[in-house]
Amino acid sequence: MKSERHILGVSGGRDSAALAVFMRQHHPELPIEYFFTDTGKELPEVYSFLDRLEGFLGRPIERLNPDRDFDFWLAEYGNFLPSPRTRWCTRQLKLRPLEQWIRPDLEAGTVIHSYVAIRADEPSRDGYQATHPNMRVHLPLRSAGIDRAGVIEMLGQASVGEPEYYDWRSRSGCTFCFYQQKIEWVRLAEHHPDRFQEAVDYEKTAINDGSPFTWSQGESLMELVEPARVEQIKTDYDKRRERLRRARPVNPLSGRSADSIDDVYGIDEASAGCVVCHK
Repeated sequence: MKSERHILGVSGGRDSAALAVFMRQHHPELPIEYFFTDTGKELPEVYSFLDRLEGFLGRPIERLNPDRDFDFWLAEYGNFLPSPRTRWCTRQLKLRPLEQWIRPDLEAGTVIHSYVAIRADEPSRDGYQATHPNMRVHLPLRSAGIDRAGVIEMLGQASVGEPEYYDWRSRSGCTFCFYQQKIEWVRLAEHHPDRFQEAVDYEKTAINDGSPFTWSQGESLMELVEPARVEQIKTDYDKRRERLRRARPVNPLSGRSADSIDDVYGIDEASAGCVVCHK
């Protein structure tokens, strides 16, 4: 039995990837175990990004697959879709596999050091909360004063880059993340129509069984991709982006593009999304 373990979870997003790069560069002596909790509903871009990251790290990223898949848990929850109010997908498909992976060692007395990708410019955000006295949570990016711009610079210098889905989506590699903005649902339909159709099918089943939630607040996905509605969503997004550009000059040191979805919709990273999925 090991007396200590060092683990670092990567989500398929930029921050956790930058943390992995940082630890590889600054603490190569640590036997860090990199892992990814795979829901089975990730975008294809996530896997290609993980492959690039593995190439830089020079060691594998272990895939933790849930013992029961999304379909099982959807049925368990009465076909009610996950939502910001009931985030059962994070609990059952992300946190549960992690806890099953480390619990035997924790119970045997092993101290597990978990490294979490919270940046220095996220002062109010917390990471994975330790639920066992042998768990130690560390926030190296925050401790090193690394912000969003620093994360992007680090990934570029390591030739890892960013996940390709950031070209059209703000965060999370999970296909039907309910934190997506409406423009992102439209773009999912354009970039991955098969994955969009899968989300539509889940939504129809949920609605038929009385779920109070749809993936996107206030309308079904089928309503959202009606041609007139798509045009309206794109027009609204472009107007918001243009107002942003006029109201505020782009800061080249901010790490944000001029048309960042986060900026256009005023999304606060500290309050939106699950750390384990979005980082």
